Amino acid sequence: MTASSARFPGERAAWIVRHALDEDLGRDGDVTSRATIPAGSRLSARLVAREPCVVAGMPLVALVFGQMAQRLGVEAPSVGDAVDDGTRARAGETLAVIAGDARVVLGGERVLLNLLARLSGIATLTAEAVAEIAGTRTTVADTRKTTPLLRALEKYAVRVGGGENHRETLDELPMVKDNHKLVAGGVREAISALRAAGIDPRDAEVEVDTYDECLVAVEEGAGWILLDNMTPDEVRRCVDAVAGRARIEVSGGLRPGRLRPFAEAGADRLSLGILTHGARAVDLALDVLPAAD
Repeated sequence: MTASSARFPGERAAWIVRHALDEDLGRDGDVTSRATIPAGSRLSARLVAREPCVVAGMPLVALVFGQMAQRLGVEAPSVGDAVDDGTRARAGETLAVIAGDARVVLGGERVLLNLLARLSGIATLTAEAVAEIAGTRTTVADTRKTTPLLRALEKYAVRVGGGENHRETLDELPMVKDNHKLVAGGVREAISALRAAGIDPRDAEVEVDTYDECLVAVEEGAGWILLDNMTPDEVRRCVDAVAGRARIEVSGGLRPGRLRPFAEAGADRLSLGILTHGARAVDLALDVLPAAD
């Protein structure tokens, strides 16, 4: 997945921005800007990366300020010189120049920075993970460990960083996890229950914790087998035993800096919850430019 092929979830983003502005503006809007800035005042500002990062979420610039302008009944600010998502920005690099109504820009500033910094942090961490396993056939994927209601944007940021998306919703892929196994009575029993429900095991994924469970999962025809919290040597043993009869995903405590041994053990995919639940927001700023004489 490349940044150019990562489709921005515009409809969901518009919903998120609307509710984020509701949250930030409260019942009476930006009272400070309204008191200190005369109506119709204009400004220009630079969106700046204060540290190196992989940029993600640039369509939000026009979206946030466009919605803010609608609320105030004024023209939306212009957005110029905007970098593309996937850009590897340097510290101090200008990501966009915004020009327009001052109350609009200042009223939407925090919502924009919060979202953009969050997504760029995810893209940056994902790119680090992808770079670590370069040259192997293994891919990097996210999980459902996302911020409530921000999943579409956060998974978009993973794609921008070069990663893949695991299932976004529970109905996308039947996936037998540990608790399903416990309730069903084991791996074999859970897969039998899938068949009874009309689900082909080849279209499902089964999480296993041991080599023996892995053997049962492949014998029962699972299409994907998730090896949870195994060492690289344990992963290699399972990969050799499966011998291409199922695809292998590895998960559990993975983070950049410790990925390559799992890739070299033969995993098809590494899934990292940390990409979305542990990524640090990058430092971005909106710097107002001095007024022209």
